[in-house]
Amino acid sequence: MNKVFFSALIFSLFFCGITYADNAKRECAMEEQLCQMKNPFGVLEFLHWNHVWNNYKYPDRAALEKSAGLMREAGVGWVRVDFLWQDIEPKKGEFDFKKYDDITDVMVKSGIQILGIFNYTADWVSSCGQWNCPPKDNAAFVNYVQKVIGRYKGKIKYWEVWNEPDSPVYWKPQDGLKSYCKLLKEVYLAAKKIDPDCKILNGGFANPTASLNKLYENGAKDYFDIMNIHIFESPFNNGAAKRILAYPKLAYKIMSRNGDAAKKIWITEIGCPGLKRGIKTKEWWLGKNPTEKEQAEWVKEVYSNLIYVQAVDKVFWAFFRDTNEHWKDGTDYFGLVRWNFSKKPAFEAYKECYEKWRKNK
Repeated sequence: MNKVFFSALIFSLFFCGITYADNAKRECAMEEQLCQMKNPFGVLEFLHWNHVWNNYKYPDRAALEKSAGLMREAGVGWVRVDFLWQDIEPKKGEFDFKKYDDITDVMVKSGIQILGIFNYTADWVSSCGQWNCPPKDNAAFVNYVQKVIGRYKGKIKYWEVWNEPDSPVYWKPQDGLKSYCKLLKEVYLAAKKIDPDCKILNGGFANPTASLNKLYENGAKDYFDIMNIHIFESPFNNGAAKRILAYPKLAYKIMSRNGDAAKKIWITEIGCPGLKRGIKTKEWWLGKNPTEKEQAEWVKEVYSNLIYVQAVDKVFWAFFRDTNEHWKDGTDYFGLVRWNFSKKPAFEAYKECYEKWRKNK
């Protein structure tokens, strides 16, 4: 055989082998990403917390990577995290993305999709001088949104506008969602100019039934792509399991009545405490604090049923990791893992539900 021909043949086979391997890797990566996009298992986690008021929950990249690794192990496909305006633009026109670059990089490399939340008001533009009032000027909020979307375009496609704007804790004063819906419209139109493929969620509603009606009454139908609600029930209350299923079914009826049946529903907060025996703290807002075992049972109840309700596309457990004396009641123990990253029974329950879904999907 001609040496030149033989060498060319060997090179060709080698090159084709590399090409085939590279293509196979790309196909596997795309398949994995598609699977994660379809994955209904999410968590709310305060990955941006690196402040004195939260005891520096995530002080460095190592802590982010620790949580990301545990999330992957549990089957988490999505993490809901604030892109806090005050952090990003502490002074007008001065932007700092370092923290959020790290969060995004860690999650993307871990294969976990991000649902980013635009909130709350930066100090320099608050209408009342506090974080939970709307901005004096919606244009300033829209500008911050455009900067964030532009920076993470190609990495983050799903964005939520505010958190619980129907609650006086997070939006004051309340005005029947009128001012919120105006802001939502402005953000939606601006966001689509920066990234036409991005998806916008309304701020998760604390009172889904009443607030959905107000959303449509205020003409916001065309300014969100996915319906976003929050559901909290104490697992000790009679009928709690039935009620968590009733909320999205009622939401879907309201959506259908308003010509919005094609949209999906994301439940971006649902959860309860799980306390190790011997821990003493105040009750959470719905009463008696469940034990870690009781929390795990509620996780199974939620994920064995809620993700299979019509129109429900994602369910986010609040939270992934316990907080450290932030609320000073049972709310500090909502996590699937403890403050020290050790796994609770709820972690294993969540993982078990994910594996069952993955097997049967």
